[in-house]
This record gives sequence, structure tokens and C-alpha cells, in this order.
Amino acid sequence: MVEVPAIESSATHFFLGRQPILDRSGEIVAYELLFRSSPENSARIDDEHHATVQVIARAFSELGIASVIGDCLGFLNLDSGMLTCDLIDALPPERLVLELVETTQFTPEVIACCKLLCEKGFKLALDDIVALEPTHADVLPYVSFVKVDLLGMPDASVAKLVEQLRPLNITLLAEKVETRRQAEFCASLGFELFQGYYFAHPEVLSGKTVDPAQQQMLRLTQLLGADASDAEIEAIFKQDPKLAYNLLRLVNSVAMGMRTHINSVHHAMLLLGRRQLQRWLALLLFAHRDGSRFPNPLALMAACRGRFMEHLARYAGDSSAQIDQAYMTGMLSLLEAVLEIPMPRIIDELSLGREIGDALLHRGGRLGEYLSLIECVEGLDTQCLNDKLGALSLTLDQLTVAEIDAMSWANSIGKAND
Repeated sequence: MVEVPAIESSATHFFLGRQPILDRSGEIVAYELLFRSSPENSARIDDEHHATVQVIARAFSELGIASVIGDCLGFLNLDSGMLTCDLIDALPPERLVLELVETTQFTPEVIACCKLLCEKGFKLALDDIVALEPTHADVLPYVSFVKVDLLGMPDASVAKLVEQLRPLNITLLAEKVETRRQAEFCASLGFELFQGYYFAHPEVLSGKTVDPAQQQMLRLTQLLGADASDAEIEAIFKQDPKLAYNLLRLVNSVAMGMRTHINSVHHAMLLLGRRQLQRWLALLLFAHRDGSRFPNPLALMAACRGRFMEHLARYAGDSSAQIDQAYMTGMLSLLEAVLEIPMPRIIDELSLGREIGDALLHRGGRLGEYLSLIECVEGLDTQCLNDKLGALSLTLDQLTVAEIDAMSWANSIGKAND
């Protein structure tokens, strides 16, 4: 059985956020790195220069870039002042895309800096673009990505902007994608990358039936929760050899601290214990989303949420049973988007306890407070974050260390399955 290691708090208070950037196949290829210095800050950053310096310090010096973005690219916001900062020269150009924020004034000096950065191997991106302006003309030859801000843009304006950019051999990134329709529309126009709350908080389509493999996994999760016999659980796996193979592959692929590989379902149950088997089964549900390869973005987000909530419950002094409930709540909180059926039905089919059900449906109870806190982190809602931390008697320091460990753990799952 694998236990979550104890986490020591650091003395420095900071908040490092990240938002996934996906390609057309739905794979996470990059993260935008975002900073807030304290929960009292508003979502708006007034000092871009200071924020960027802090993000660099946290991501590269204190946390380790591998823990934050894994093998993906990191998109980093820069203002005009940062373009000439010596700190940029110390960064690995192969790991970063430098975003020129919308307030950048493209003076001859700034254009010269952009040219020099490109010569050093850095890739540049224009951020929050809604239209091409005459001031963009001189910088476009040095730009590799254009992030088109969809918020409030009519479809016709988006299409016109794409037509203008298409001849320039620039990768188009649709940001602030909030609906399935927007994602599909942008894909039809030729956008290659996508970012927004549609992926962080996926839209749910009601009325879709669950495929047989997912039905079997739901049944297994229900049996484990009801403390069914080993024979009953193994019988489900025997009905679906592919399901058994995928579960064993997943469990074997992740560093479990064991000297021997798991060769059978019975072996897995003996070595892992039902607690861990139930956890990995919940994660495996995400592997069957529309036949996509594992891990997909939702799987990594779910794993991160589960681990994050587990740490929060431990910091808050909850019991072992409550910590397990916290993990399962975080893991299952995105299952509605995976199965594309309503959450009440999922709760009923899994026979989930009242506390977990209340948290998933209404963000009620202590588990609901933990889940709401994580959603504040994901949405970079610092006012909400401040309120939730106070209500739960947790510190920003505890939150930050728990988040970084959860990110690192989720990244390790993705890396193990590459």
C-alpha cells in the first residue's frame, strides 16, 4: 500500500497557478504559468514585471520546472521591462514560450529585443489578440504563436483574424474557450492549440449511455464500496479481459514502491489492498473516454484533484476515513464530463455515501469546501481562495505545498504512461 508522504511547509507564501493548453487531439502540450502573491490579491496583476520574476523564481528555483509542467512547454507572461531582463538569459528556451502581454508597446527597442530573443532560441507569443493592429506588423516576423481571445468575439471576427494570420506560418491558439461549440468552431478554422474553462470545467452533455467497459468499472467501484467478496470482484474482471489488462497495466506502470510486478487481479488486490484498488479503478475510468489514450487531460486533472484534496484533509486533521473520502471526491468530481451523464445518476450507480454525494452535487459539507477551494485555485479566484482558507483553518503555505505535490504526482502518472 502506498501512503502519501508527509509534507513539510515552506516559510515562503506564494501561489503558482497553471492552466493546461491542449492540441487538436486533446493532449496537454503546455501550461500557462500564473502567479498570485497572496490570497488577498485580486485576480488582476498590476505589476507584471514583479509577477513574472516571482513565477520564474518559484517554478525554476524553488519547485523545479519538472514538477510544475512535466515534459510540457511553459507559457510565461512578459511585459516590456522583462524583455531586457538578464534573468531571461538564464532560462531554457526549449522549455518556454514567452508571452507578450496585451499592454506591450512595440517600440523599436522592444522589436529589437524580440529579434534577439528569437536568435537565442526562444519562441514568442502574442497574448489576448482580438484583431491585428498596425503596431503588430513589425513584431509578427518573430512570433511563433498568436493567442486569440475568444471572449466576446463574434464568429465572423474570429474567422477574419484567422484569414489574416494564416499566411504567416504562425501557430494559432484559441484562449478563453468556454463551450464545446467554440472549441469545434475554432478547430474547423484551423486552430492548433486550445485553452480555457471548457477544458478545466468541461461541458456536460446529458442523455449519453455509458459504454460496456465503463459500466463494468462503475459496477466494480460499487462492489468495492460495498465491501463485496474477492470472488464477486474477480468475476467482473473475468467478464472483460481488456478491462483486467488495462487495470494491471495502469497499476504496474506507476511507481508503487514494490519489487514485483502485479500479474493478476487477485495479486493486485492482495498487494494494493482494496483502498488503493478502488483509487486506481476510479482513475482508470478516465482511460476509456471516447477511446482516447491514457492519460488524457481530464485524467490528469482528476488525479491532481484527488491528491490535492487528500493533502488538504490531512492538514485539517481529518480521520483516515475522511482523508480517503476526500481523495475519492476529488477524483470523481470530473467523472460527469467523462461519462457525459448527470452526476446524480453517477452517485446513485456508485452508491456513494451522503458526504461525497453532497460534496459532488452541492459543494456541501467539509468535502464540498475542499472541492470548492480547489476550484478557486484552478480558476485563480483569489477572493474565494481567501474566504475558503479561513473557513477551513488552512494556511496559504499548506495549500501551496499540497498543490505542488499534487501537480508533481499527476505529472508522474502521465510520464509513466508515455
